Amino acid sequence: MLVNESNQTFTNQAQLNKPILRLGNSGFAVRELQQILAERGAYFGAIHGTFNEEVEYAVILFQNWLFLREDGIVGSLTWQALYTGAPVNMPMLKRGAKGEVVMTLQQVLLVTGDFNDEINGVFGPHTDAAVRFFQKRNGLLVDGIVGKNTWYALSQVRQQTGGC
Repeated sequence: MLVNESNQTFTNQAQLNKPILRLGNSGFAVRELQQILAERGAYFGAIHGTFNEEVEYAVILFQNWLFLREDGIVGSLTWQALYTGAPVNMPMLKRGAKGEVVMTLQQVLLVTGDFNDEINGVFGPHTDAAVRFFQKRNGLLVDGIVGKNTWYALSQVRQQTGGC
């Protein structure tokens, strides 16, 4: 299950007015960021409240895992992903879809060994088959559609492999 009561509480907190954080910031919000990044396995440094290069790297790594723009800036989408541990704002994909997000999907499926074709951004028959193999292996509904649960499972692969 993607969202339980505690995750819903975190989501509600993330929708509160959280500050945008970036390299050079300091204070309580940065300490909170460091603690959450540490809990998520992206940060191993000291919890000191200073947004330094080590914290920026951890943010970029986490953003990679959760399919966010890898800019090292903690805005509302990154806060939401930090609190829930799940991808946010990801489109539903199925056969016929095209674009960068399909390339991201293909790259992750290549890492899992489910996809062995050209990464071309086209959700065709090979990508469809790879999604179905991935869904089956992960105990998901096997429908070839990349929705919330499949994106979540894909994000877990990225965290285990350190990204793509």
